[in-house]
Order: sequence, then C-alpha cells, then structure tokens
Amino acid sequence: MEIRLAKTAGFCMGVRRAVDIVLDIAQHEKNRRIYTYGPLIHNPQTIELLKSRGIKPITHIDEIEDKENAILIIRAHGIAPAERKKIKETGIKVVNATCPKVGYVQSIIKKHAAQTYTVVIVGDKEHPEVDGLLGYTDGRGIIISTEEEVNKIPCLEKVCVVAQTTQNLDEYQKIVEKIKQLCPQAVVFNTICLSTEQRQAEVIDMAGEMDAMFIVGGKNSANTKRLADLARKNQPSTFHIETPADMEKIDLGPYNKIGVSAGASTPNWILDRVIDKITEGRSRKLKNLGKLLTLWTFLVKTDIFSAIGAGCLCLVCMLLQTMTVRFSFILIASLFVYGMHVLNRLISRKPAGLVGSFREEYYIRHENIFFVTSLFSIILALVLAFQQSLAVFFSLLIISLGGVLYNMQLLSPRWNFQSLKDVPGSKNIFMSIAWAVAAALLPSIHETPFPDAGLWVAFFFVFSIVFIRSAMSDILEIQ
Repeated sequence: MEIRLAKTAGFCMGVRRAVDIVLDIAQHEKNRRIYTYGPLIHNPQTIELLKSRGIKPITHIDEIEDKENAILIIRAHGIAPAERKKIKETGIKVVNATCPKVGYVQSIIKKHAAQTYTVVIVGDKEHPEVDGLLGYTDGRGIIISTEEEVNKIPCLEKVCVVAQTTQNLDEYQKIVEKIKQLCPQAVVFNTICLSTEQRQAEVIDMAGEMDAMFIVGGKNSANTKRLADLARKNQPSTFHIETPADMEKIDLGPYNKIGVSAGASTPNWILDRVIDKITEGRSRKLKNLGKLLTLWTFLVKTDIFSAIGAGCLCLVCMLLQTMTVRFSFILIASLFVYGMHVLNRLISRKPAGLVGSFREEYYIRHENIFFVTSLFSIILALVLAFQQSLAVFFSLLIISLGGVLYNMQLLSPRWNFQSLKDVPGSKNIFMSIAWAVAAALLPSIHETPFPDAGLWVAFFFVFSIVFIRSAMSDILEIQ
C-alpha cells in the first residue's frame, strides 16, 4: 500500500507565524493573561492546545476584566480598522499576528478606497478575513462569492477587485473575467496566497493518482473545505476529516493508494496521527507483517525501543574499551534510559495531556502503569548499580537526580529560565551526557577509576549519536 503525504500539507507561513507569536508571548509573559481576538486560526485542536497553555479566545473586548495585566493578540485573519481602534482605546496591550499576506490585501484596499474606488472582495461571506477586509473599504465594499453574484456590481468606472487569500484560483479567475465584461476598466489584483495556489494544485494532481484522498482540517476551515471539494472532483472517494477519530467507520480495504493533504491551519501532529491511523488500519490486513509493524510501533511508543538501544550502546562501549562484557551493565543502561524517559514525559505533561505527541494514546490510557514501571526501572537500576560498586551507584544516582530535577521549577517566575528545561538546547546536551554516562562511564569506572583513551572514545561515541538523534527529532517535531 502507498500512503502519500502532500508536500504542502500543514501550517502555512501566516498560521505558523501567528502560533509562534502566541507561544513566544506565553513563554515570556507568564504574569499576564493572554487572549486572542477570536480563534487565532481555524483549527479546534490547536485552539484547545493554546487554551491548555492559558491562551483564551474572546469575541468581545469586554470579556477581559483586568486589562492592565492582559495581552490581546489579533488573529491571523486580521480585523477591521474600526475594531482595532476600539481595542486601542481601552489601553490594553495589543500584539498584531495578522498574516502578512492578509496585511498586503488590506493595504491594497485601503489605498484604493482612499481614491474612491468601489472594492469588490471575492471570498466567503462572514469569513473573519473577509469581514476584516470589508472594514477597509470605507463603506464602498461588495462581497462576491459566486459568478452569479457578479451582476449585482454597479457599472462604475473605478472598481478594484481583490480575493480572499485562500480562494480557489480557478473560480476567482472566472469571476474576474465576468467582472471585466461588466466593468472593463476594473483594476484586478491576484491576492490569493502562493501557498494556497500550490496546495490546491498539488491536491488536484494527487486526487487523480490516488484511490482515496483524506483532507485533514477543521470543519469550519474555508480553505480545507475547498481542498476537499477540489479533490472530490477528481476522486469521489475523498474524505474531509478533522481528527483520526473521524476515520473509525471508514473501510480502508478497497484502497491501495491513499493520499493525505491538509488545510493551512492543520498542525503536523494531527497529520502524523492520521498517517498512523491509516498505517494501523492497513497493517491489520497484512497478517504476519502487520503484527511485526504493530509490535514495532508499540516498542517505539512505550520507549522500550529506546531502552533496547541504550543496552546495545552499552554493549558496544564495553567492546570498544576491550572490557569483559557484563550483562548487568547492559541491564542498568536499559532500565535507566527507559525509566528516565518515561518519568520525564509524565512530569513534563501539560494540563491537557501529551497533546500532539504520537505517544498520547498510550500514555493517557496507561498513565499509572507507566508511572509505576518507570519508578521500578530506576530503582532496580540503582540496586544493580549498588551491587557493582559505590562509585557506579553514586554516578547513576547523580544522573538520576539530575533527570528528575530537569523539569522541576528551580527559580521564581520573575526569571526567564525557571528550570533547566527552559535553557535553549539543554535537553539535547543533558540527555546525551546521561546516556553516555550510563552506557560508557559506568562499566569503565567499575573496571578502573582512571579514565583511559578507550573511555573517551566510547563516551564521545554515545554522546554524538544521542545528541544527533535528539536534535533531529526536535527539528522534525518543530511546529
């Protein structure tokens, strides 16, 4: 079976920028309440994630009680200038997260409205972006959604035509042609975002090649609905889903080639879970191969795979140092890595859970089991270390305490860095050191208290591998 993920799927530049702005403010303004003027983007799961971090959407400025200690963020779709003026009059601190592409359209409308042009906006009525654009027309704006509505445009000499940034390009061109027939002197701007054009073109091409298409995104997302409509024209077996839960009643059996794309507001973690769901659904039909894939997924999601990897690295380190291979040290490294990884995932959880993590389902369903097994693993590793020598025991105890303290708040909220995890890049460095100590240093200090060249080679070998793995994982998970 082939599963193809569209290259353009997921956050567009404007959405990513808005989310980055909000998360950065939440990180550095912990003494202020943070609000967004309306939903920041059209994706319920992302909005829930932001709520779990204390970022609340509002529909009216009066919903903010303590305006002196609040920050209001303008949504990615932008707002009308009259609304912006009303907000500023309250004295609240405002941060503008309007998409630059939308801002460009606003500037075009503002310029031509000042020259007494009638502005025709081709877009969806009542869409937040269109409502905001209409506010820049000085009362001379007309919203057109279909070709049939073009006839309501008065035949004026000064007409300016713009599009909602997520409009369908083909439909916009058809509407523009009809407007040109009615008003030949109309000034036309193609304000559809390039990202939108590329996303739509890729979906059209994919739909013609796949047996089924899954378009992932909010049910209230206009650009996602358009993607689904475009895909459905070339592939009737097109499904618009919001989360993997929407796939429960869909039989994947008849489809050998499945394409997946998403709207501009769909985060990568939802896409990953959809891909996982498709893979799991197909693996059930692959018998032995499917069972192996299910086992592999289980080992990765539960961090047992990481534990096995730590044990293998410990074995390699003992061989590199020409030492006698001792199974007890392989077991210590595996138990320590498993216990510490699981415990830190539980400690660092947000109030809403492991939102976005592909391990979410396992950890939420079996939280108590994970907690018990992680503590048991660390304690057993310490007991085994104590049986080797005091030096091995205290070395393991130190890195274990360091791992527990990593996520704990050590300084007051006045400081930018309240815990070790707040230090940029600290996770990759501390994790690499801990792995290197468990896999390379512990077996060495049991043999001799004096470090030799073999120890340094083994230590650096493990540190490098784990650091690269951790850094690459972070890069792939960046939102």
